[in-house]
Amino acid sequence: HDERLLRLADDLGTRLLPVFDSPTGMPYRFVNLRTGKTTGNVSNPAEIGTLILEWGTLSRWTHKSIYLEKARKALTALYDRRSKIGLVGEEIDVDTGRWQSPQSHVGGGIDSYYEYLLKCSRLFDDRACTDMWRTSKTALDRYLLDRAPSGLWYGQVDMNTGARTAREFGALNAFLPAVLALDGDLEHARALEDASFSTWTRFGLEPDLVDYTTWNVSGPRYPLRPEIIESAYYLHRLTKDPKYLEMGRTFFEDLVRYCRTGAGYTVIEDVRTHRQGNLMPSYFLAETLKYLYLLFAPDDKLSLDDVVFNTEAHAFRKVR
Repeated sequence: HDERLLRLADDLGTRLLPVFDSPTGMPYRFVNLRTGKTTGNVSNPAEIGTLILEWGTLSRWTHKSIYLEKARKALTALYDRRSKIGLVGEEIDVDTGRWQSPQSHVGGGIDSYYEYLLKCSRLFDDRACTDMWRTSKTALDRYLLDRAPSGLWYGQVDMNTGARTAREFGALNAFLPAVLALDGDLEHARALEDASFSTWTRFGLEPDLVDYTTWNVSGPRYPLRPEIIESAYYLHRLTKDPKYLEMGRTFFEDLVRYCRTGAGYTVIEDVRTHRQGNLMPSYFLAETLKYLYLLFAPDDKLSLDDVVFNTEAHAFRKVR
């Protein structure tokens, strides 16, 4: 409710609008805020599809429909280019609309596209987003879901055929139990969180990427990511199961044990040796510690019936 900040947000939104001036309506990756010149025609579903909460909220407060319209057109254009079996790939050319990588998964570059389909539905009571989420979740459960001896996972497949291409899962992928739980699919949400937690306890922290059939680590870093903690928060709020508090205790104690330094907390370069790096990303405060706090906070501090968290853990009030 600060008019000065709202004017600045409106000004920034206006300066960003040229990114949507592609032949498909999907945004370019970059824009010069002074000149409006755009670059970066090869993008990914997460960058294209993770806009509608913020831009829709900006439309709500400025009473300018253009922001929501542009974000919705981009999201719909991406969804309309899903494969015949309902999946999206890793990279797409926003000029031509052609996919540049057919790899399909729920990891980095795709993850929050799925998250925002459901959260758009909840924040704005948006039927179109509800339908897009339902169709997408059906495809995820049919083709990506993978039951292995180590647990239930969502692996990688070819977006066009559904053929399995890898059995890897990582820290970024661990957002999915939260989204599944929010959607009411507690069976899959619980199983996937348990599988993710087994990865954490195996290494003391969660690697960025690991083969869940061989435990071969291809992405050994732990950059203080929040996703597995976020999922524990949602599952605890929605089930009241105290085991998620115990998970939270493990997360917190391991963060202190392995990541704490004399000047804050740092990334871990290799979870197998717990070798420390020299960086504390801002999302450690904005997301990782916030979700840890909320996990242990009383339920009346914040209700999931009243707010929707964006992908960076900022709480947006629902439209009533």
